[in-house]
Amino acid sequence: MPSPFPGMDPWLEGEEVFPDLHDSLIFLLKEAVNAALPPGYVATSRNKVWVDDELRREPDVALFGRDRGSNGNGGTATALAGLVAVGQRLTPEPTEEPYLEIVSTKGKRLVTAVEVVSLANKRAGEKGRSTYRDKQNEYALSGVHLVEIDLLRRGPHVTATPLARLRRFLGEFDYHVSVVVAGVEPSHHAAGIKMADRLPSFAIPLDAGVPPVTVDLQPLLDHGYESGKYAMLVDYRDPCDPPLTAEQQAWAEGVLRAKGLLT
Repeated sequence: MPSPFPGMDPWLEGEEVFPDLHDSLIFLLKEAVNAALPPGYVATSRNKVWVDDELRREPDVALFGRDRGSNGNGGTATALAGLVAVGQRLTPEPTEEPYLEIVSTKGKRLVTAVEVVSLANKRAGEKGRSTYRDKQNEYALSGVHLVEIDLLRRGPHVTATPLARLRRFLGEFDYHVSVVVAGVEPSHHAAGIKMADRLPSFAIPLDAGVPPVTVDLQPLLDHGYESGKYAMLVDYRDPCDPPLTAEQQAWAEGVLRAKGLLT
């Protein structure tokens, strides 16, 4: 079943669906970009890795068993009389998020990075956001082009093009694509996307003198929606998270009724 919406489906922005959609889009973008790239370039997937200290879990009160048992190394486990062991310190696992790198086949030189903004990237104060900002700075200092696709309404602005500049040139928008071209002026380019809009095609810059390649985002989202069976995961009768404005809600309900998903 295809998505009922002409562009981004706002019900896909939820915590239970978007992480899977994020990874699917990276995979589909990799295929689409590689199909469009000229000889001498290849798109490869990479992972950003971080450990969020907020995910560390330790028992508030240590409770230990009455019987003193061996720890397997000749030692003895700590015990308190009358108490039963119920917990232990847990070590947080690293979080990994995929993104794309377009590299030259000769010398494996990084030319362009392609990112789909994630929920973790837009949570203020979290390690995922600071890790993302660090990567943006690395790209800028290294002269690497950066393409960012933001399909999330929630959270603070995170793409490399400043929000004030986006608003000045694009007006109001719900989602956007930001492209930073290294070493040229003007270096920032963007497309604003309203909820009722079809997702756009956008150009991915390569080396100087090499024409950019164009990728159409909407067919990739449509394919990801169907292959991920998101229609089975989303209940359009539930409130959208994050909430819609009154105008957006009326528009969305009209779309869903027309598709037979609301009565």
